[in-house]
Amino acid sequence: MAKQGQKVERKEINSSQKYELKYEAEKLGVSTQAIVGAKRATGSNDRKVIEAYLKNKQKK
Repeated sequence: MAKQGQKVERKEINSSQKYELKYEAEKLGVSTQAIVGAKRATGSNDRKVIEAYLKNKQKK
């Protein structure tokens, strides 16, 4: 059962974990504030949703 918990955690970005914010920010080439803002704008913690939002925003 522990494996399923890890899979769920990898799909989400936890704002209280600075290393997760930093990793995503470096991966996408944005600031950590942009990650937090994307989480608020989308209302989701899901990595795919946040990445898609930021990539779409960068295109504009």
